[in-house]
Amino acid sequence: MVSLRFLLFFLFVSSVYATIVSHDGRAITIDGHRRVLLSGSIHYPRSTPEMWPNLIKKGKEGGLDAIETYVFWNAHEPTRRQYDFSGKLDLIRFLKTIQDEGLYGVLRIGPYACAEWNYGGFPVWLHNMPGMVFRTTNKAFMDEMQNFTTMIVDMVKKENLFASQGGPIILAQIENEYGNVMGPYGESGKEYIKWCANMAQSLDVGVPWIMCQRNDAPRPMLNTCNGFYCDNFVPNNPNTPKIWTENWTGWFKQWGGKNPHRTTEDVAFSYHGGTNFDRTAGGPYITTSYDYDAPLDEYDKFKKFLFLLTWENLLGNLNQPKYGHLKQLHDVLHSMERALTYGNISTIDFGNYASATIYKTEKGSSCFFGNGNENSDATISFQGESYVVPAWSVTILPDCKNEAYNTAKITTQTSMMVKKSNEAENIPSTLKWSWRLENMDNFLLKGKGESTQTQLFDQKVVTNDQSDYLWYMTTVKFKKRDLFLGKSMSLRINSTAHVLHVFVNGKHIGNQHAENGKFNYVFEKDVKFKSGRNVIALLSITVGLANYGAFFENKPAGITGPIFITGINGDETIVKDLSAHKWSYKTGLNGFENQLFRTESMFKWSVESVPFNRTMTWYKATFKSPFGNDPVVVDLMGLGKEVLIMLKNVSPIVENPHKDERDNTLVLFEEMGGNPSLVNFQTTRVGSVCANVYEKTIIELSCDRKSIFVIKFASFGNPYGNCGSFEKGSCESSNNAVDILTQKCIGKEKCSIEISKEKFGAPDCGGAPRRLAVEAIC
Repeated sequence: MVSLRFLLFFLFVSSVYATIVSHDGRAITIDGHRRVLLSGSIHYPRSTPEMWPNLIKKGKEGGLDAIETYVFWNAHEPTRRQYDFSGKLDLIRFLKTIQDEGLYGVLRIGPYACAEWNYGGFPVWLHNMPGMVFRTTNKAFMDEMQNFTTMIVDMVKKENLFASQGGPIILAQIENEYGNVMGPYGESGKEYIKWCANMAQSLDVGVPWIMCQRNDAPRPMLNTCNGFYCDNFVPNNPNTPKIWTENWTGWFKQWGGKNPHRTTEDVAFSYHGGTNFDRTAGGPYITTSYDYDAPLDEYDKFKKFLFLLTWENLLGNLNQPKYGHLKQLHDVLHSMERALTYGNISTIDFGNYASATIYKTEKGSSCFFGNGNENSDATISFQGESYVVPAWSVTILPDCKNEAYNTAKITTQTSMMVKKSNEAENIPSTLKWSWRLENMDNFLLKGKGESTQTQLFDQKVVTNDQSDYLWYMTTVKFKKRDLFLGKSMSLRINSTAHVLHVFVNGKHIGNQHAENGKFNYVFEKDVKFKSGRNVIALLSITVGLANYGAFFENKPAGITGPIFITGINGDETIVKDLSAHKWSYKTGLNGFENQLFRTESMFKWSVESVPFNRTMTWYKATFKSPFGNDPVVVDLMGLGKEVLIMLKNVSPIVENPHKDERDNTLVLFEEMGGNPSLVNFQTTRVGSVCANVYEKTIIELSCDRKSIFVIKFASFGNPYGNCGSFEKGSCESSNNAVDILTQKCIGKEKCSIEISKEKFGAPDCGGAPRRLAVEAIC
């Protein structure tokens, strides 16, 4: 059963006077007052600065009191002591945007983030330092971690952004989810956590520090819970409130996997996302989409994190009904703040997983009726009244008499999103492509790179995370008298490359990628070598470095061998080990290094005979910015594994500029081979809205900047089915629900209507509660 003995917190922030942030065993306190605080997480690099104000505003409108974010070390310090806080990495601008909206901030410095972010947020140069071990009592690591953490704190202090300075930040976090992986670190891990706490406290930020997923967090750290459910979580200190720092509204997506979904009812019972731009997705094989099935979707970016309940990922378009249902929950919880934070708590166990939690104050009581049974409804008798609580749900009664909210009863609309291809008239249905091949002659025919070693190295060591691509090249010489020449020989490569391409004497002989989470695999192919010099060129590609687990930094990537050539010479089997050969290395591809994709590039592109299904090929097309306000996405159907680059006005999955007629350039680099003629643009928008709600409620239908065009279905009684496939039930009002809603809603962007027998009639449904089902086309 979900425990409702949580104290949520926060409200408005002063931009002038210092705020005293503290805590007791019931709640975070602001200037001595216990608060109910609801927070949502927005990861600033997963959206653009232009999007931040709208995202934060939508969070506030959804009932949030605070916005939290991780701080991404590898984004800000990609090269040791060279920092980047520009564009979407402008942390200070992001924090000030939170402040401008009158919300609190929670700064999760870490600096380990996890967050399905490349390498968990650690820079790869850190791994390549001598004697380095992450997240333990390793001096080299602790020195670098302290340097970065101190720099972030000093930046924030300089701008007076901590609450103790009159700023919005009321909580800071050090480390992240260490308790999940601590075992292998042993006693050194325990000492490391103590060091983290002492180091954080020494920075004197004037607000409490939290450690999530750290059951033995040393005082004065506040330990918190992350997960789908945290009802059994108990803080390790009676003076620490029960804080749920991450309530996961969904899950991240992996290439080739299904879209994860967590139901709206379950999220509410238990209690955003973004886009991985550039090379920030972790993994391996985590998608560039970080939608997370959040209450606000990816197309405007927002990640919901609820304090005491923290929802992971809430983005831009309203993901209805999840957004609306949770907004209603927030409003109810805020209305009960006094009772939740100051009331005397008692519980009643009704058996069969049904219970009541009562918060009693001098002015009255507030109640939560919980039913943890997944299969059957519960009937609860309380103070002379009877209440039916649906299976796996919680009913909230702010006055312990009248039901104001039930987690399983959704009274907000469901929005059906649609994607329309090439909707804007200024984008042609088929883009006109030019193309050119990636220049690989130096690698394929000459085996010429930047450095040479007589061993195979992990890809991280060579590239220092400057590119996902690394060439491994060597030459093998055979004499004419070797009897196996002209016959097939076996080339066997033990690989930990996420994707591997193999070339022999300039010919692409095959590729392979890791599957089913197994990143150690063998590539084996028959090859015919020639007399004299043979060039073997291996292109290793990473698709997001590991971001989670104990010692995750040591998970190999690239080609570490061994590599063998095996052949038959008469009755003798010849095995040639190439592992200790002279290997030449080259980081990156020529097209990226020469910025082939730049519009002012001097490289020639061909418009004749555009090739399809060809590996290592660049494609380019130009287009005008689409009209309108709907978010624009690029449909890459038909391609294999590719890199997409947008230049000028439009970035992938962002809101397009209004009436901007300038040219934009779309560049694709196709690795595996695909058909660019199938690529097109789509707009994503609300196509239809639905509701299926009980009487005595008010429903609002909204088409999100579009007008309601037609009422496709409406029935009041006991209709059944789901959005898009509603059917009339065995009882229905004689009042025409379609006519009522048509008169009320057609031509409007939104309309509200009370579901009552006075308005819709009173059909006899055998005593069962009556409902209105409606579908409206936008």
